[in-house]
Amino acid sequence: MQFDSTGKVTLDHIYTRPDPRDYFRTLRTLDYRIPQLAKPYFGKFLDEYRQARQVAVPTVVDIGSSYGINAALLKCDAALDELYAHYTDPAADSLGHEEMLARDRDWLRARGGGRDARFIGLDTSRPALDYALDAGFLDDVVHADLEAREPDEQQRRRLATADVVVSTGCLGYVGERTVRRIADAAGPRKPWMAHFVLRMFPFTEVAASLAELGYETVHVDGAFEQRRFASPQERALMLDTLAGAGVSPDGLESEGWLYAELFLSRPPE
Repeated sequence: MQFDSTGKVTLDHIYTRPDPRDYFRTLRTLDYRIPQLAKPYFGKFLDEYRQARQVAVPTVVDIGSSYGINAALLKCDAALDELYAHYTDPAADSLGHEEMLARDRDWLRARGGGRDARFIGLDTSRPALDYALDAGFLDDVVHADLEAREPDEQQRRRLATADVVVSTGCLGYVGERTVRRIADAAGPRKPWMAHFVLRMFPFTEVAASLAELGYETVHVDGAFEQRRFASPQERALMLDTLAGAGVSPDGLESEGWLYAELFLSRPPE
């Protein structure tokens, strides 16, 4: 196994395949579950947004969207275990790319593919974005690294439609610049934000930047399992990282899981 600078095992290869099969095969072995735990919070947040701003079909920008997992769960009122079963089904192993896409489109139609929200995926992986868009999980995409550069005019126009911005574990690898550039693209009508952030990454810099725009950020009580550690070595490295960040792992990461916290940020209404 290879590890990144934080001590997490490197899984970059599963985000750049032509379809999500390797993504789900790999993450299933690690009991990856944060999208499932995030789903009810995102759903409630969207309901609150609809009521507060009288927007029937809000547009959601998902930072680090990969293959559109959050969108698939919310659009189809699906469970993550259903997606695991769908993509690790032996019947899917022999399918070509176009056959896999057709299978996913059929699944989306059969599940109703709810139209009570639009989803824009923001990611640096072109294959993941292309697949999610072609399958219908995402309605639009922004292929960009907003940590490295400002969005171009086309990307800015797409980001400007954001009503709600969400993420499930991407913040920390991207940070204040990405979030601020999305907020700036919106102009005076700022989007609401809900971010699940691994506990080793402080949210203070992002919250401070948003506060400059008038946002108020609330930390939701509790910690949320992201996935199991991939190995004893990853566990040891991650406990060292947490200690360096001044975060106690007792009763959480010490038990063998990565944990995230939820931060909700709203602009003044």
